[in-house]
Amino acid sequence: MEQKDFDKDKLIKYWTDSSDEDFDTMMTMYENKKFNWALFVGHLMIEKLLKALYVKINDDYPPYTHNLLRLAEKCNLELTDEQRMFLVAVTAFNINARYDDYKMSFQQICTPEFTTTWIENLKINRQWIKKQIIL
Repeated sequence: MEQKDFDKDKLIKYWTDSSDEDFDTMMTMYENKKFNWALFVGHLMIEKLLKALYVKINDDYPPYTHNLLRLAEKCNLELTDEQRMFLVAVTAFNINARYDDYKMSFQQICTPEFTTTWIENLKINRQWIKKQIIL
């Protein structure tokens, strides 16, 4: 790398540590029945792990994007159709929880059953991405 201040290991640690904090926040929100915010933070958790993986794979700072599928593709991950659909759906949590015109309808969708299913999917994919970072 030509960037003098670039410390790859430190940057990967930054993104993974921040993602771990978001995991704890997601679980706290979920336990307190703040379902739409739990899923929003779940998006952040996955985004930060993908950014850590991006740094590892590309030896560069991650791009400024919240699009999880785009990040995964830039990490050259071979994705199943199920993983692609997961990333697209979770990216929508970022938009739906953030913007007022979507927020109310998203809150109605975030039933305990819906949220529990997605929390479990987030946990599974969190572990899968973490394994990619460690490899």
